[in-house]
Amino acid sequence: MSEPRPYDLITMGRIGVDLYPLQTGVPLSRVETFGKFLGGSAANVAVAAARLGRRAALISRTGADPFGDYLHQALRDFGVDDRWVTPVADYPTPLTFCELFPPDDFPLYFYRRPKAPDLEIRTAELDLDAVRATRILWVTGTGLCEEPSRAATLAALAARAKRGTTVFDLDWRPMFWGGEGGASGAGGATGPAARAAAHPHYAAALAHTTVAVGNADECEVATGEREPHAAAWALLDAGVELAVVKRGPEGVLAVHRDGTTVEVPPTAIDVLNGLGAGDAFGGALCHGLLAGWELERTLRYASAAGALVASRLACSAAMPAPGEVEALLAGAAEGERSP
Repeated sequence: MSEPRPYDLITMGRIGVDLYPLQTGVPLSRVETFGKFLGGSAANVAVAAARLGRRAALISRTGADPFGDYLHQALRDFGVDDRWVTPVADYPTPLTFCELFPPDDFPLYFYRRPKAPDLEIRTAELDLDAVRATRILWVTGTGLCEEPSRAATLAALAARAKRGTTVFDLDWRPMFWGGEGGASGAGGATGPAARAAAHPHYAAALAHTTVAVGNADECEVATGEREPHAAAWALLDAGVELAVVKRGPEGVLAVHRDGTTVEVPPTAIDVLNGLGAGDAFGGALCHGLLAGWELERTLRYASAAGALVASRLACSAAMPAPGEVEALLAGAAEGERSP
């Protein structure tokens, strides 16, 4: 009997229900109607890759409740294997609300107390053979914020031992580490105590990582550097082969250990909800790495996928199909050629 085909991608980390307002420019206190969607960064990245034709699975946990049932069905509907998404009796499935103030203000409100089930991932329950075999393993910074998820994440990385491609999504959420607020934005402060708490765990994860992906805040937590080029080289010094620094309206920078440096401008789009763009970028980045594309092509494709999701309300349900990404890229190229 032949061995089962390895997954293209296994992601590990956050899952929950997104309850997003169906009105824009309205504070949460005045919103009357919401849409319900699968959410959580690790789940969204798996969905994004599955939409692009990749065989994807998720390692996570939900509450033993109707919202957990909904998430299992949503994963299956999106073509993501949910065999390693297991229930936790003690904690409810997390909810996340947001406010929509396009083009660049999307406050998030996480309901993950007393503890999120996805932080109850345990080392003993991991299928380490599958973790070793998958073509890409994707883990997140949030998975490091509490035990037993922290130990399980580091155990998966150690077992992987840099086989294939191992991606660390720096995924910095200060409130999960005792800090206040969300990502600080360029030039802001994310809170020294929260950064100090996270840094050694980020450093431990980077030692087992081949690709690191993050924005300025996330790079600062991981390396102490915010300036994109300095941050990229600091990530390389920490052990990765490829550093990808997301720069928001300034595009994306990637630096490979061999010295290859690529900078890609943002893909122009009318933004409705920017919250899922990074996860779409991540799934498309994995797609390009799996395809063996040149770095610039991979980044342009990932940027276009992120832009498409930013133009839509949902995160998971908004992940684009290959034809949509290619059409946007073709339109952008035509615009560049026009006088």
